[in-house]
Amino acid sequence: MSGPIDLYTLTRGEVAALFAGWDLSPKHAARLWRELYWECAESVAAMTGLPARVRDRLAAGYEVGFLPVARETHSSDGFTRKTLLRLAGGPVIETVLMRFRGRVTACVSSQAGCAMGCVFCATGQAGFERHLTAGEIVAQAVHVQRILRRLFLEAGRPGDPESLAQSRLRNIVLMGMGEPLHNYDAVMAAVEIFRDTSGLSLGSDRITLSTVGVVPGILRLAREPNPVHLAVSLHAATQEARAALVPAAKKWPLDELMAACRTYSEQTGRRIFYEWTLIEGENDRPEDARAVGRLLRGLRGQVNLIPLNPTAGYAGAPSRSEAARRFQRILADEFSLPSTVRQRRGIDIAAGCGQLAGA
Repeated sequence: MSGPIDLYTLTRGEVAALFAGWDLSPKHAARLWRELYWECAESVAAMTGLPARVRDRLAAGYEVGFLPVARETHSSDGFTRKTLLRLAGGPVIETVLMRFRGRVTACVSSQAGCAMGCVFCATGQAGFERHLTAGEIVAQAVHVQRILRRLFLEAGRPGDPESLAQSRLRNIVLMGMGEPLHNYDAVMAAVEIFRDTSGLSLGSDRITLSTVGVVPGILRLAREPNPVHLAVSLHAATQEARAALVPAAKKWPLDELMAACRTYSEQTGRRIFYEWTLIEGENDRPEDARAVGRLLRGLRGQVNLIPLNPTAGYAGAPSRSEAARRFQRILADEFSLPSTVRQRRGIDIAAGCGQLAGA
């Protein structure tokens, strides 16, 4: 016998249809949605804005897919909070809350573990456990929103602009544990719920999906009616060098990946963020920057330079700041290619890019 249905897996339209089938007023369906995504209720019983008879009806076959916290750590700079959330059956995933000026971003996971095996990534080093459901992906965003709501209420500054800006989740990056395009259907179902204007209300331009280069998924994403931002983990500009860092490149070679990126940009009109982990002495030299420039010539894109974050399973060192600046200058001066150096958050608590290990 299957268990209760996770309410986080339902779209607002599905909730409305459910309540209509029960001959309940549409206002109750709207209130349920508010309880889920504004009040961030942790259970059906906690939804006191719904009549008891409606809660009883829901409790008979539905539940809030609340993920219990196994551990939470805070960065020394106060800007980052990493939460270890426990899934049904035992696996754990990591979700990261990152504060920037005027906005809050949640980095959410799409899988427990990862099958892609990128050599400098702690998740890839740990291996793959299972895909997450759409509800488990949504639950992470709601967890972050629940924290923000609580902190806002505790601060007691309802009219303060900065406090208001920090009280709502403004961006989601699918850059946590796992490869989002390896779990395509669940990820896109979660994205639809993220985007709902009566809930978390995150537009497509506030959602970024990061992939190691799953070519069929990129082509499928290009056909979505409301495509999200796409980030592609590049890290090397030749097939041989990239395959050494990103084993998935053996299945989807660099020339196929770049053709898919070109298709995505042409069909969506969006630029792609090309991610480049800067590893000292390996891919941060002037010739590496020029190779990137040549590879991306004619494509709408931006290069995100990410100094390597330490993990136990990889011995490389992060590039020095002068090497990152030199890389940027070459991209800008010789190829008119924009780039940024990733603002690091939570390195001291292993919450940075490539550090999530679920432990």
